[in-house]
Amino acid sequence: MSTGTMKAFVYHGPERMSLDQVPKPKILKPTDAIVKVTTSTICGTDKHIRHGGLPEVEKGRIIGHEFCGIVEEVGPAVHRFKPGDRVAVSCVTQCMECYYCRRGIYSQCVDGSWIFGYMIDGCQVDYVRVPYADSGLHLIPPELEDEDVLFVGDILSTSTGYFGAENGGIQPGDTVAVFGSGPVGMCAMACARLWGPARVVAVDIDDYRLEFAQKHGWADLGLNPNKVDVVHALKELTQGRGADVTIEANGFEPTFQGAIRGVRPAGTVSLIGVFETPQTVEMNKLWIKNITIKMGLVNANRIPELIELIKEGKINMRPLITHTLPLSKVAEAYDIFEERRDNAIKVALKGDA
Repeated sequence: MSTGTMKAFVYHGPERMSLDQVPKPKILKPTDAIVKVTTSTICGTDKHIRHGGLPEVEKGRIIGHEFCGIVEEVGPAVHRFKPGDRVAVSCVTQCMECYYCRRGIYSQCVDGSWIFGYMIDGCQVDYVRVPYADSGLHLIPPELEDEDVLFVGDILSTSTGYFGAENGGIQPGDTVAVFGSGPVGMCAMACARLWGPARVVAVDIDDYRLEFAQKHGWADLGLNPNKVDVVHALKELTQGRGADVTIEANGFEPTFQGAIRGVRPAGTVSLIGVFETPQTVEMNKLWIKNITIKMGLVNANRIPELIELIKEGKINMRPLITHTLPLSKVAEAYDIFEERRDNAIKVALKGDA
């Protein structure tokens, strides 16, 4: 890897982030790879970091964990990849040797888990170091572009979409209600379809996003809590029962409570939103309804299957990308994403190294 500097979006404390020149990364361990970032994006978690919602993030950290790129250099212990390979990268780092990795619980890896843009430098940058490259990189088929697979490393498979739907235990014919119709929620809706539910219901206060989810076939119906009683509407759809599965995809109290109240007795609530504050669970009311609540950080073990599903045309999340900017305009991209300018949903950042 050549020496020198590169562009990087750096966290300097709450509300203080800037595009800086920093040293290019180097191979630190034999299992590392250096990847030239060709496309990245901004995740809701990055927004939380920007505003100080994750105080454990150190000042000076390069942000971002959702990206694709080209392998630039590999360490001597990397055997599955070589320079020039186009790759999608998992946001969850897996050593494959610790107690948790040996049991398939990769999100709790003692030398990994979600660390990009959090505990180690992330991807809103020209080049990034990828630890344990053999388990964290995934080849992009030649017929697919970055934008086709941009979300497989995080919101489609890992922390949200597939994981949330899988945790819900969806059965054919079920009614699934997804509370929160942002990028996370829409990925959950699309993945829920894989289990053959009778209907997927999107719940959000943003009518545009409800319509967007229906337009692209991810949801059958949209409910706006500001206009309808969502719990009552779900019961009307299900002969008085409520949704078989609810997925909370926002990380806020109203959607959390909505998901709890909207599920039928003996149903499942799947939590995939990132919460900054504690939530109240009324156990005195829940236990008698036999409700199952599932949550957690993803294991990131479905990326190969999802890439194959994308190849086959069974999942297409590319429409989520409503705006594309070069990395040099990353600060503007954050503002567009957060303010939802021009109905922004996801903003792609193109490498310009």
